[in-house]
Amino acid sequence: MELEDEENMSPSGTDAKENRSVDSVPPGDGRTPGPAEGCLLSNGGGGGISRKRPPDEGSNGHAKFCLKKRRRAPGPALPKNALMQLNEIKPGLQYTLLSQTGPVHAPLFLMSVEVNGQVFEGSGPTKKKAKLQAAEKALRSFVQFPNASEAHLAMGRGLATNADFTSDQADFPDTLFNGFETPDRSEVPFYLGSNGDDSFSSSGDLSLSASPVPAGLVQPPLPVPPPFPPPSGKNPVMILNELRPGLKYDFLSESGESHAKNFVMSVVVDGQFFEGSGRNKKLAKARAAQSALATVFNLHLDQTPSRQPIPSEGLQLHSPQVLADAVARLVLDKFADLTDNFSSPHARRKVLAGIVMTTGTDVKDAKVISVSTGTKCINGEYMSDRGLALNDCHAEIISRRSLLRFLYAQLELYLNSKDDQKKSIFQKSPRGGFKLKESVQFHLYISTSPCGDARIFSPHEPVLEEPADRHPNRKARGQLRTKIESGEGTIPVRSNASIQTWDGVLQGERLLTMSCSDKMARWNVVGVQGSLLSIFVEPIYFSSIVLGSLYHGDHLSRAVYQRIAAIEALPPLYVLNKPLLSGNNAEARQPGKAPNFSVNWTVGDSAIEVINATTGKDELGRASRLCKHALYCRWMRVHGKVPSNLMRSKITKPNVYHESKLVAREYQAAKACLFRAFLKAGLGAWVEKPTEQDQFSLTP
Repeated sequence: MELEDEENMSPSGTDAKENRSVDSVPPGDGRTPGPAEGCLLSNGGGGGISRKRPPDEGSNGHAKFCLKKRRRAPGPALPKNALMQLNEIKPGLQYTLLSQTGPVHAPLFLMSVEVNGQVFEGSGPTKKKAKLQAAEKALRSFVQFPNASEAHLAMGRGLATNADFTSDQADFPDTLFNGFETPDRSEVPFYLGSNGDDSFSSSGDLSLSASPVPAGLVQPPLPVPPPFPPPSGKNPVMILNELRPGLKYDFLSESGESHAKNFVMSVVVDGQFFEGSGRNKKLAKARAAQSALATVFNLHLDQTPSRQPIPSEGLQLHSPQVLADAVARLVLDKFADLTDNFSSPHARRKVLAGIVMTTGTDVKDAKVISVSTGTKCINGEYMSDRGLALNDCHAEIISRRSLLRFLYAQLELYLNSKDDQKKSIFQKSPRGGFKLKESVQFHLYISTSPCGDARIFSPHEPVLEEPADRHPNRKARGQLRTKIESGEGTIPVRSNASIQTWDGVLQGERLLTMSCSDKMARWNVVGVQGSLLSIFVEPIYFSSIVLGSLYHGDHLSRAVYQRIAAIEALPPLYVLNKPLLSGNNAEARQPGKAPNFSVNWTVGDSAIEVINATTGKDELGRASRLCKHALYCRWMRVHGKVPSNLMRSKITKPNVYHESKLVAREYQAAKACLFRAFLKAGLGAWVEKPTEQDQFSLTP
C-alpha cells in the first residue's frame, strides 16, 4: 500500500485496527460488544471496576477510543555521578584500560584518565566502576575534601562555603557554578527532621565543610554560593549509606512508658560511635545517622529555624545533638528505674526534669544527678515560717534544689580527707573558696518548655514554613510572669505586686511565685548554687538546657538570657551565662490530668520522695529533704568544717536563715543587677515571697 493511501485510510478502517484486540474480548455480562462500547480502562488494580472513555468528536458517528497512558510523576533529576561531573568540567576525556587481572569470575580492571597533565587511576570489578573511581580521584584533585565521596557530594549537590580551589580553578568552565542557583521554593525537598515523629521537614541548606589545607595552597576565597538543597526524598540513613556504604546499625535499648516508648540505635562511622533515640527504631536510626552526618561530614539536615541548637558562649565539650540525646535518655532511663519501669503510681506526671553531670568530652561518662516531676505550687495557707514547706514543686525547680544537696555532699567529701579531695568535683580556687574542676559541667533536661515566657508563645512544635517568631517586638514578649497558686499556667506580673505580705497571703490574697522561665534567667546570672553556697563556692552555671518537646530556640533564648542582655555592673565572677540550648523531641504528650504530687531523687538516695504540691510536705505532713530548713542544716554542717580562710564571705556565728543569706554580698549584688535589668527593659518587677518565711533559725 502506498504511503499516501495509508494516510488517507478511512476512519472506520483505522478504528478497526485500534479496536481489533479489545473487540475480541466479550463483556462481562456475556453480550457481544456493540460499536459504541469501548476498551476497558483499568483503575490501576488488576481486577478493578472498568471505566469507558467517551467517544471522540468528529469521527463520523463512529466511536474512537484509545488506551489511557499513565503519566509519569515529575520528579527531581537524579544526582550525577563522578563520571558525569568530571565530563562537565573537562569534556572529551579519554579513559584507558591499563590492565585486567584476577580470575574470570572475579576480574579486576585498572582504568586511567589524564586531567590537566595528571594521570588518575581507578580499579574495580567492572570497567565502569574502575572509571568511576578514577573520576572520583580526579574530582578530588579539584576540591580539597577528605575523601572522594565528599568531593562527589560537594560537586554534585552543593559547594562548601569555604572550599579551597587550587590553581586549576582558572580552567573551570562557568557551567560548573550554574548548579548553585537558588531553586524554586516549590521544588524544595523534604528531609527527616527531629519533629519527634516520622514526619518530614523541608530542608533548604546542606553545607559540607572542607578539610583544612596547607597555608601555601590556599587561594583567595570564592564568593559564597547560596544554599543548595540535598537530593529530594532521602533521609539521613540513605545519605550516610551513600557516603559510607555497608554501615551496620545496632539496637541498644528500649525504654519508656507504653504510650511513649523510646528506642536507642547506634552506628559506628570512621571509628566514631554515634547513638540516636526516638519513638521507634526507624526514627532512632535516622537520629544516629543525623548525628554522624553532623559530626563527620558537617551535614545539618533539619533546617527548621526554631529547631536549631543555639551554641553556648562558654566551653562546649560535646556535639549539641549527641549531648541532647544522651541527657534526655539518661534522665528517662533513671526515672524508669526509680518507678519500676513506670509501673509505680508515682510515675504519673506531666513534666519530668533532671540534671546530668559530665566530667569530660565523652557523654558515656555522664551521670544523672537528680530527677524530679511536678507542675504545681503551694497553697498560700500552707506556707511555713520555719522553712519546712516547699513553695514551688515544678519539676525543673525541684531538680535544681536536688542539685544543691549533691553540691553539699561534694563539699563535705572534699573536706573529709586528702584522698577524698581527688574524688570531689570541687577544688580550691586561687581567689579563695572553692570552684568546680575544669571539666565538670551540669546539663538541665526538661521534658517540655519551662512555664512563663519560654512557653506562652510556643504552644506547638515549630514548622519550617512559619517564621521563628511572627511578632518578636510585641510588648508581651519577655514579660515577667507568675505561677497560679495551686494550679497550672502563668499570668503577667502587676506593676504594684512586687511586695507580698505574710498576713495578706494568710487572709486569702493569692500567693505569687515567679515562673520557671524567670527563675532560669535568674540562674543564668546569679548561678544555680544559691546565696548560701556562694559563701563557699564560685558561681556555678548550667552548660546546657535540653528540652524534650516544644523547643523553640528563639523563645527559649529570649526567656533565659536574651531579654536581659543589657544587664550591667555585675560583680566579679558573675556573668550573663548563655548555655547551649537544644531540643531532643523524644517526649510524647503526656495524657490525662496533672497529678497533685511531685517526686524528687538525688544521686545517693535509695528511693524517690513524694511531696504533696499543695502543702509542700509529704502525705504524712513531714518536711521534705529539699526544704529550706533541711538545706540550711546541710549548710551549717559544711560551715563548721570549712576553715575561715577558705570562705569567700566571712560569717562568724550564723543564726537566722535570712541573715546568713545576706552575708553573700556579691551574690546579693548580682541579684540586684538582675532585678534592675528587668525593670530597665520594661519587663516588670520581680515578686519576692513575704520576708517572714525566711526569719527562722535552727535553734529550738
